[in-house]
Parts: sequence; structure tokens; C-alpha cells
Amino acid sequence: MQTLGHVALVVREYDEALSFFTRTLNFRVVEDTRLSDDKRWVLIAPPGSQGTSLLLAQAATPEQVSRIGNQTGGRVFLFLHTDDFWRDYREMTTRKVKFVRPPSEETYGTVAVFEDLYGNLWDLLQLKAANVGTAIQT
Repeated sequence: MQTLGHVALVVREYDEALSFFTRTLNFRVVEDTRLSDDKRWVLIAPPGSQGTSLLLAQAATPEQVSRIGNQTGGRVFLFLHTDDFWRDYREMTTRKVKFVRPPSEETYGTVAVFEDLYGNLWDLLQLKAANVGTAIQT
């Protein structure tokens, strides 16, 4: 058996990213350990998540800085699954999350695309019961 443990998200600055994810998206801090004067091990996860977490990785080189906000060349990067799309959509819009594609009902579920503080694209997605665990094309 294998699992995906963490996904690295390149960020400009740890505390700036932590503020956005914990205050705006309501993520929780799983771990925040100082490794050196300028490097931390910062893991965050959505509320209730028992799966993969995000590793906030502060950019340390010009090449890494160039990737902030566009780690996937403009495609949706991360998929935030929810058990109640409209509850989370309303809460996120109240917190001024920028949605770049409005909610839509698709064959696989309800979805809208939003940007994080750096411009990375995310799906907010509530899968229909029949599609949980299946491959979805967005």
C-alpha cells in the first residue's frame, strides 16, 4: 500500500501563507517546526482532513520564486473536496476568496475554481456519490 503524504506548495513567505490558509480557507496547522534560521517544516490541512497535507515551502532561489502562483502552468493545481459545496462556497466568498470560474453542476458534482493568495488555481468540489474515488476531468 502507498499513500501520498504531502504536496509541496511554493510560497513567498511562511507566515503570509499561513495567514491566508488558516484565516481565509480555515485550514489547520498540522506542524510548524523551525529547521534553521530561514527554513521551516510547515504542514497544513483542510478541516476534518485525514489525508494528504500541504507542505508550505518558502521559495529560496530565483527559480523557485518564479514558480510562486503558477506551479502548473495555469491549470487547476489542487482539488479541495467538500461535503457541502454551497456552505463552503458562501463562507469562502464572505472571506473574499477570488473565484475565477463560477459554480457549475457537472455530471461528476458541483465545482467552482478559485485562486489562492498567489494565483494558483484550485477546484472547490463536491463529488456526487457515484463519482467518489473516480477520475474527474476539470
